[in-house]
Amino acid sequence: MAIKAVVFDLGGVLFDWDAEYVYRELIPDETERKHFLGHVCNGAWRLRQDAGQSLQDGTEELAASHPQYELLIRLFYQRWPDMLKGTLADGMAIFDGLRAAGIPVYALTNWAAETWPYALTHYPFLQGFRRIVVSGQEGMAKPALPLYQLTHERIAMDLRDITPQEIAFIDDTRINAEAATRFGWQGIHHTAAAQTAQHLRTLGLPL
Repeated sequence: MAIKAVVFDLGGVLFDWDAEYVYRELIPDETERKHFLGHVCNGAWRLRQDAGQSLQDGTEELAASHPQYELLIRLFYQRWPDMLKGTLADGMAIFDGLRAAGIPVYALTNWAAETWPYALTHYPFLQGFRRIVVSGQEGMAKPALPLYQLTHERIAMDLRDITPQEIAFIDDTRINAEAATRFGWQGIHHTAAAQTAQHLRTLGLPL
């Protein structure tokens, strides 16, 4: 079945985002820094903000749980723009290639609602997506299947009667790509742009 639309994750596929960019400066010791980002301001904590919790509430809760790290915790979202270093050229080549071929492109991203306006303001390429579903604005985050359903419904507003099998989804987090496959999309775990591009070509897309 021909692919009629491609959905991109953003961070790690098109955006170069990494908390290390800030915390290498704030916590020079690598062991201490890895502990902090792995056990304090970690992925599970960030996911709560990506799923709709306010940055303030998330920060206050974490600071109360780890008072010894309060300042470093408060700096996380204060310095968040410094963690976003720009776009990834190889991922952008896939995005630009699909657009040039006339393939409709969409985005489904785990992203806090309060930091999203910064990206929209500073990265005009985002206007090239037909629609972008931002987890923090929807109150749920990947890999929750209802978020894929919601995204599919938004795509179907443009491409009537499109089936899940006609959508490819690219995400650098394996569980999110696997969730897309469970939903019925063609989930692609993005580990290298060359492999992702080849996978898209095997699905019949002109890259």
